[in-house]
Amino acid sequence: MKIYGDSISGNCLKVKWVADSLGLSYDWIETDILVGQSRTPAFLALNPAGQVPLVVLDDGRPLAQSNAIILHLAEGSDLIPGDAYRRAKMLEWMFWEQYSHEPYVAVARFQVHTGKAVADLEPRIVERGKAALQRLEDGLSASPFLVGDALSLADVALVAYTRVAHEGGFQMADYPRVQAWVGRVEQALQIAA
Repeated sequence: MKIYGDSISGNCLKVKWVADSLGLSYDWIETDILVGQSRTPAFLALNPAGQVPLVVLDDGRPLAQSNAIILHLAEGSDLIPGDAYRRAKMLEWMFWEQYSHEPYVAVARFQVHTGKAVADLEPRIVERGKAALQRLEDGLSASPFLVGDALSLADVALVAYTRVAHEGGFQMADYPRVQAWVGRVEQALQIAA
């Protein structure tokens, strides 16, 4: 299996973390989006959307979109709850992550990373990023992980950008349950803090 990813991207790293946690063999192909490596004709032939992460499975089939990839890789593992309702709750968090968390927390981080001052971020991005972090804080009030007592793909999907939210100017001390959860997920996935 080949994983095309940019090491600065949380969406790419979550694919790597799932593959690593499951002991899957793969070749990591560093793909720098800032210099257009996901826009070459060869890459676009595999993923016409021109985005990373991209996985090329052992049989040559390509698969894109981080949450689709991790769901495919983790099929049959403990990262996907066996109970239908808990599995649906996991998916609920994963869909929410791409729609209501990543577009704000990750975008703020990316803009700061590429040179924008935190004070110059669009207020709507900051406001919605804070709301997403508060939603996580509230969601962790009853259990150590997002879907109960065990790590699931929901945690992997959401920790990817939450663990670096401070790089986008978010004050993580405002979210103590989130901070503790990040530590638990990093430990479970053996991610260096």
